[in-house]
Parts: sequence; structure tokens; C-alpha cells
Amino acid sequence: MNDELKKALELRKNRRYEECYLVMTKLGKEFPDDPQILYQCAWSCDNFGKEEEAVGYYEAAIKLGLAGDDLEDAYLGLGSTYRTLGNYSCSKTVLEKGIEQFPQNQALRVFYSMTLYNLNEHEKAMTELLNCLVNTTDDPNIVGYKKAIQFYADKLNEVWK
Repeated sequence: MNDELKKALELRKNRRYEECYLVMTKLGKEFPDDPQILYQCAWSCDNFGKEEEAVGYYEAAIKLGLAGDDLEDAYLGLGSTYRTLGNYSCSKTVLEKGIEQFPQNQALRVFYSMTLYNLNEHEKAMTELLNCLVNTTDDPNIVGYKKAIQFYADKLNEVWK
């Protein structure tokens, strides 16, 4: 890892987002084909409130072969950023790709449920959230009703008489 990247990551760690953004965007121009640098640029843009700018960096990092945990986080970051920009269809597509590649990542599913909500797919959004809840909680009050919650998660509009 080069010294400038280390410096930028330290700045971000210390919540000095503007300085981090300036260092990272400079590095992005110097290394436009480095997926790791571009991913860090995207993250820095998001931290500094430059969501529209972050999109291009996320997309480029993914296209250039970002891998592993960073790819997982990039799908979440890009999907979330699209959602905050009101581009719900792109958000849904990106988050679905992320979930397909990283099905164990419950955070992707939570952000996906928020996007579904924005798309007025309320029942599907609730199903996702309820399933995430029962798959991740250790709260004994919820665990005790896990089977019932799972059963009803995709039957929220059904009425039994």
C-alpha cells in the first residue's frame, strides 16, 4: 500500500473526510485502473457527501475486478448510494447482484429491503427484513417466535378465518 493511500485511510479513520477526499481523488486520477484505489475513492466521496461522484468510482472498481470483502462492501455502498440518490431501480439491480454473490451478507438484504420499500414493494421488503431479523438475532423473545415469524414473513396479507 502506498504512503498516500495509508495517509488517506488514516485521515478517514480520524473523521477528516474532506482531507481524505482530496487525497483519494488525487490518487484516483493517478491510478485510474486500480480497483482498490477507486473503491477507496468511492468510499471517501460517500463520507464527504459527494454521492453522485461516488457512483462512478464504485462502478469502475467493480468493473476492474475488485474482489473479496471489498467487492462485497462495494455492492452495498453502490446500492445504498443509488438509493439515496433516488435511483431505486439501479439500487435494486446492484443489491440483487451483491446478494447473489454474497448470500450470507445480511446487511445487503437490509439495504435491499429499504430499496424495495422505496419501490413500493412493501410486502417483499418486509419479508426480507423479517427473514434478516430471525437469521441474525439472539434476542430470546424473538428466537422463541422464530418459526412463526418465518411462516408469516411472506404471508403478511393473508387472513385466516
